[in-house]
Amino acid sequence: MSVVGIDLGFLNCYVAVARSGGIETIANEYSDRCTPACISLGSRTRAIGNAAKSQIVTNVRNTIHGFKKFHGRSFDDPIVQTERIRLPYELQKMPNGSAGVKVRYLEEERPFAIEQVTGMLLAKLKETSENALKKPVADCVISIPSFFTDAERRSVMAAVQVAGLNCLRLMNETTAVALAYGIYKQDLPPLDEKPRNVVFIDMGHSAYQVSVSAFNKGKLKVLATTFDPYLGGRNFDEALVDYFCDEFKTKYKINVKENSRALLRLYQECEKLKKLMSANASDLPLNIECFMNDLDVSSKMNRAQFEQLCASLLARVEPPLKAVMEQANLQCEDISSIEVVGGATRIPAVKEQITKFFLKDISTTLNADEAVARGCALQCAILSPAFKVREFSITDLVPYSITLRWKTSFEDGTGFVMIKSGGSFIIQNVFPQSDGDSSKVKVKVRVNIHGIFSVASASVIEKHNLEGDHSDAAMETEASFKNENKDEVEKMQVDQEEGSHQKCHAEHTPEEEIDHTGTKTKSTPSDKQDRLNQNIKKGKVKSIDLPIQSNLYRQLGQDLLNSYIENEGKMIMQDKLEKERNDAKNAVEEYVYDFRDRLGTVYEKFITPEDLNKLSAILDDTENWLYEEGEDQPKQVYVDKLQELKKYGQPIQMKYMEHEERPKALNDLGKKIQLIMKVIEAYRNKDERYDHLDPAEMEEVEKYISDAMSWLNSKMNAQNKLSLTQDPVVKVSEIVTKSKELDNFCNPIIYKPKPKVEVAEDKAKANGEHNGPVDGQSGTETKPETTKDSSQHTKSSGEMEVD
Repeated sequence: MSVVGIDLGFLNCYVAVARSGGIETIANEYSDRCTPACISLGSRTRAIGNAAKSQIVTNVRNTIHGFKKFHGRSFDDPIVQTERIRLPYELQKMPNGSAGVKVRYLEEERPFAIEQVTGMLLAKLKETSENALKKPVADCVISIPSFFTDAERRSVMAAVQVAGLNCLRLMNETTAVALAYGIYKQDLPPLDEKPRNVVFIDMGHSAYQVSVSAFNKGKLKVLATTFDPYLGGRNFDEALVDYFCDEFKTKYKINVKENSRALLRLYQECEKLKKLMSANASDLPLNIECFMNDLDVSSKMNRAQFEQLCASLLARVEPPLKAVMEQANLQCEDISSIEVVGGATRIPAVKEQITKFFLKDISTTLNADEAVARGCALQCAILSPAFKVREFSITDLVPYSITLRWKTSFEDGTGFVMIKSGGSFIIQNVFPQSDGDSSKVKVKVRVNIHGIFSVASASVIEKHNLEGDHSDAAMETEASFKNENKDEVEKMQVDQEEGSHQKCHAEHTPEEEIDHTGTKTKSTPSDKQDRLNQNIKKGKVKSIDLPIQSNLYRQLGQDLLNSYIENEGKMIMQDKLEKERNDAKNAVEEYVYDFRDRLGTVYEKFITPEDLNKLSAILDDTENWLYEEGEDQPKQVYVDKLQELKKYGQPIQMKYMEHEERPKALNDLGKKIQLIMKVIEAYRNKDERYDHLDPAEMEEVEKYISDAMSWLNSKMNAQNKLSLTQDPVVKVSEIVTKSKELDNFCNPIIYKPKPKVEVAEDKAKANGEHNGPVDGQSGTETKPETTKDSSQHTKSSGEMEVD
């Protein structure tokens, strides 16, 4: 079973696998461990990853990138509209209100949901994994930003299904980094000691995340997490792009932002310049040839200018750091280490801001690019039964709140609404008690292993002549966050007044916790709960289940999801057929170029001048055909064209191969004949080595060898009379067959082993006689004793050795 962790990044993706030797980040078909999050749609096929990135400039309108932020969002979402301005391709409103993309694919305009686009990317990463592992891949753990809402997580899970993967867990990126850091640490404090607190800072291309985790031996607990979803490496790129756009407008009188291709090229160059400035503080040039309107542009920038340009961005580094420390209720001196990952943390000014806040050096022990994927692979290994991993408990944090809203009497219907970002659950049929008192409602909610929210059950506690609270509309809810396949994780109670809004943060409490293994520490029930349980037993109150209506905005229906899965399968098949068509076309092109080159070198002696001219013309015509009417033909046309060329080329190739291999085959056969003739000669001379051979069989060998020599000589003489352009008289395969026949006929006769000869001693034993003492027990002849004289020379009895 394969264990795969996928870092689904905004700009790039990484895939790590767990093997017996540890965690390994695998490379794609370009021998690159980084796969761009990019899909390019064409008239016949799709390009995904590195191949798509190379088409960003040439296929601007149909190359999709930067789509991660659209998951779970409506088309009218301000964030979507802000992102829309940056994109060279077109966004479209889908039937369910979500944001999709509109591109031209297979010669027609087609809309694709974000789940489909991400599904394409995940399917490519799945293919990369299978090619590296040489086995099917299904189970995986996929990373997502810690700030992804319920709707965004549901959208990613839909994309996972489109790709045909089985996601064991959607894992927060900072939690994956923490796992990659902690599981290998051998010096963590024991469980009964104060934990080691570590801050993890991840600034990638599009987002900035900070978390604090507490580590004990075999245990990780996320204490707090904060984020700035709109600060990342691309913001620093944009600052450079805006600067150079203004400069070029003044210097060259061109408006770069009106030209999509030019703008994309400028983004690429600014990203390179940013990376160079991280390692070099001097002035660095920016030169782009044929940039726009056939103009070459140039400029320069240094690190000091860059930091001044990005001062407002750098000011946003500290607030999340401050917020995470406040949430965790820790001081800087409580932090053992600060670990940074993500490409943007390589910017010196960013590192300087972090160091300034914590007043201690930052640590870069983790791989800045691959740590998330490695953590996901470790989590997948932990969840998979196929791997035995060191026990490591992971207690994660749900960063978002749950809102409970009570519907007042003048509103439509009765009940209350529980809201998690992107969805609502309406608890229906909630009425006052018969005595006019408020009803007490018990609600059980769950957050599964992916961080996705659901309401498991709801019930109303009906009183029977029980004195209780006479407030207008008091409500008590008990919400237990529960892993889908495991026990409860945490509990909380909220008193809800009519018309008020109460937010309940899903944080881990000391009363009841659970790690990934399912081990749970139960808390002591409260007095109120004890009384309620006792009243239920006494029959004073009873629990009545209530119906729940769920409204999950923009969630894909199963029928629509199935259609996406089916379409992805069709596109994969189309890609496969197109690859086979291109391979067939490339085979024709390769044959033309390769054969033409050989005709002028190694094949030149084996073709007549007339045939050479004829074949050269055929090759030239085929080359022209490939770039004209043969540019876009079905696969079978190319297959037939290649077979037609081979009819002309194979005879020449055969003559060349026969000429090259024939001398060795003839030599081998000649050596075997000579060797057997030597044996025949020795046999005639009464050589005692061969006196056991049968005379009749040896006559047959002699006749066979004579015939073989005659055949060999006749063939060699005939072949020597032919020119190189003529077909050979005898083929190498015939010579090899003759050699094998000779071995099969002659070797069993001439190499027949001599029969065993009985020695006199054995005959004597057979007659019951013996020459010396025999060991009575073993029945073997006793060996003569050996003694040593004063000279330390060993000798046998009955012998004497003289110095």
